[in-house]
Amino acid sequence: MMLRKLLLTPTSRRALSNGFFFSSRNPTPSPPLPPAPWRSLGSPLFFSTSEQAEGEPSNSASSTISIDRSGLYNPPEHSHEQSSDSELVKHLKGIIKFRGGPISVAEYMEEVLTNPKAGFYINRDVFGAQGDFITSPEVSQMFGEMVGVWAMCLWEQMGQPKDVNLVELGPGRGTLMADLLHGASKFKNFTESLHVHMVECSPALQQLQRKTLKCIDKADTSENAENAESSVISTLAGNPVSWHASLEQVPSGLPTIIIAHEFYDALPVHQFQKASRGWCEKMVDVQEDSSFRFVLSPQPTPSNLYLLKRFKWAAPEEIANLEQVEVCPKGMDLTQKISKIISAYGGGALIIDYGLNGVVSESLQAIRKHKFVDILDDPGSADLSAYVDFPAIKYSAEEVSEDVSVYGPMTQSQFLSALGINFRVEALLQNCTDEQAESLRTGYWRLVGDGEAPFWEGPDDQVPIGMGTRYLAMAIVNKKQGVPVPFQ
Repeated sequence: MMLRKLLLTPTSRRALSNGFFFSSRNPTPSPPLPPAPWRSLGSPLFFSTSEQAEGEPSNSASSTISIDRSGLYNPPEHSHEQSSDSELVKHLKGIIKFRGGPISVAEYMEEVLTNPKAGFYINRDVFGAQGDFITSPEVSQMFGEMVGVWAMCLWEQMGQPKDVNLVELGPGRGTLMADLLHGASKFKNFTESLHVHMVECSPALQQLQRKTLKCIDKADTSENAENAESSVISTLAGNPVSWHASLEQVPSGLPTIIIAHEFYDALPVHQFQKASRGWCEKMVDVQEDSSFRFVLSPQPTPSNLYLLKRFKWAAPEEIANLEQVEVCPKGMDLTQKISKIISAYGGGALIIDYGLNGVVSESLQAIRKHKFVDILDDPGSADLSAYVDFPAIKYSAEEVSEDVSVYGPMTQSQFLSALGINFRVEALLQNCTDEQAESLRTGYWRLVGDGEAPFWEGPDDQVPIGMGTRYLAMAIVNKKQGVPVPFQ
């Protein structure tokens, strides 16, 4: 009854040279980008005869790895104009010079996205139509509401504890959490149990989240006012809210519900390429003309241990014909931290992201102003993201604890539909203007549809593209709580 009441209640909507081989190559874009194939970006990789290492075949200069580019809507763009290096570019070149050699793709990615002074996410709002990409919570309030339904159902399976940590990793503008709290605000027993924790490293986004959650400062006059979360309250449902730079900083000891939407895709990945001497890690170096380039490591790197672990989890036929592989050590480590929390205190985690139910070959991409650009072009001005390896999440969670179970992945369309988004859109359509109705239908298609919307009558370059099958959902829960909705 509680679930049906939430789904059917109309609510107000929010406003709508070091011995390395040289190789060159190249949160959801909004329309007009096409569906799934565009996620595989790349250009042929070449081995340079001028930097050929001992033992490599003499014909390696002519060998290429063929990569399908047919799915690209916007070809990569380069900044060819002469310009002075940005502070981030100087910083990256300084690291490479200090090391006396190249850095891993993962380190490059981490600096580009989260460098404290010039990282892509740190000092600005990159979300929405005016930003660089659009995420599901920005598409429609229904996404956050359905995640709220999932969280409330899990809370009931947990035995309705009176105090729960509700943690969101990488909350963006705070839209998902705001819609979750607003949608569930009528269910006081649930919302009053929630201690909201936002894991966010960007000061600019922290301020934006505070505004989105309609937070106010509340003086704590108690004698033991040591918990920082008691001083900030979200007026959406009266919940205490606190911010943390990492999951480790979230206070432990309570049952915990963790939400990770489009978070794993931004974690740094290590890329490996098969060569005659075995699997070599792809690195980022500086050329003679001072631009960045990709090179291959001449010997195994520490990250090869994660590659070997990933191969141990894969079937032989799955990796037999691979020429390139991506692994995400930070994703594996984060999953194990999540699993330990859930094992110790109860609760669960919901992970929704674009990715594969298998080994990821090569997916790292750069998006600037809703267009694809070269990964090494103007670092810090474009978002970098990669497909999420969902089996790696599953195996990482199970490896560290026998007290958790992993369910999924299932498609976002299956996940949202099973939670009742169809009923929710019907309820909202009963109390809205024609313009709002069009926005609802468009948002609904983007969340659950596959490909271009068949009902669209507007400009061709603005046709809604469905995310329903490109995004996958996975849950990690404490075994004592049974199978979570809607994975039964």
